[in-house]
Amino acid sequence: MRGRFLRRAVLFFAAVVVFTSLLSSLVQWGMRGVMHLAGAPPGAVAPPAWGALHPLLVVLVVVLLVAVFGGSGGFRRMAGPVEDVLAALGRVADGDLSARVPERGSPEGRTLARSFNIMAERLQYENEQRRNLLTDISHELRTPLSVLQGTLEGMLDGIYPRDNEHLALSLDETKALARLIEDLRTLATADSAGLSLTKAPVDLAELARESIAAFNDQAVSAGVALTFDAEPGPPPIVEADGERVRQVLGNLIGNALRYTPRGGTVRLRCDPAGAGGVGLAVEDTGTGISADALPHVFDRFYKSKESRGTGLGLAIAKSLVEAHGGEIAAESEPGRGTTIRIVLPRYDAV
Repeated sequence: MRGRFLRRAVLFFAAVVVFTSLLSSLVQWGMRGVMHLAGAPPGAVAPPAWGALHPLLVVLVVVLLVAVFGGSGGFRRMAGPVEDVLAALGRVADGDLSARVPERGSPEGRTLARSFNIMAERLQYENEQRRNLLTDISHELRTPLSVLQGTLEGMLDGIYPRDNEHLALSLDETKALARLIEDLRTLATADSAGLSLTKAPVDLAELARESIAAFNDQAVSAGVALTFDAEPGPPPIVEADGERVRQVLGNLIGNALRYTPRGGTVRLRCDPAGAGGVGLAVEDTGTGISADALPHVFDRFYKSKESRGTGLGLAIAKSLVEAHGGEIAAESEPGRGTTIRIVLPRYDAV
């Protein structure tokens, strides 16, 4: 496209040069004829030279008129989209991110307008996301701080006794704040490509068993069966940062237990995912996710009406999985549970 645009620009400027040369020649010939006729005696006949030039001048006039109208149309087709984009850029510079331009003119002009519109839409979306992010962070920080402040003030004023129960409540709120800050730090480092991964060969099945064991007590207290299944065969070895993968599994298993009612089941399943990957799926028999909420479950701070978390767990899981070069996806049906599946690259010892 860039080559076509340059060729058209060269042809346009070449046409301008030819047009200027022809116009100059026409003016010179016309001036010579006028001066010759003006100096001829009354009744004299124009010399043959002028008569021979007359048909040529008529042809040149026609050619020049066609060039003028055709060139002006072509110039408008080329310059119009550029003028639209320049005007819209001025609006964006003034803070109006809703500025859009019509797609018109030459193919290059339409492509330019389309590219600008896509850029403006992304800027507007990211600006809205930034505002929503700040609002959500403020809300999530305010809640534990309010509880912590109220509890401490109550103990100082003598409303609450200074016992271990109220101290433990304050400690829990500080832990909630620390988790939120750590989650935000993880997302920020992942966004800036500054997330440090210490990759090594990892037995994904063994890592999954360890993650299951860490949640056994919580599952027993919630009355939920927590199981692990792995296909028989060689150990599924992946090249990954074990601690980060354990963090991903912790988020997924914790979410599954949170939304699975007593008597339900959470199953962690490990299986091959093609020749180049290993898959892990966390399946639960919980409340499920509605169809309109499912596309947004990996968005930051996105919470459905039933959500009780901060809305960062799945966003962090997505960032960590993609940092490993893997994939993550969600399947769900209301009332029939949810499945979150991740695929990590298989370790190649060669």
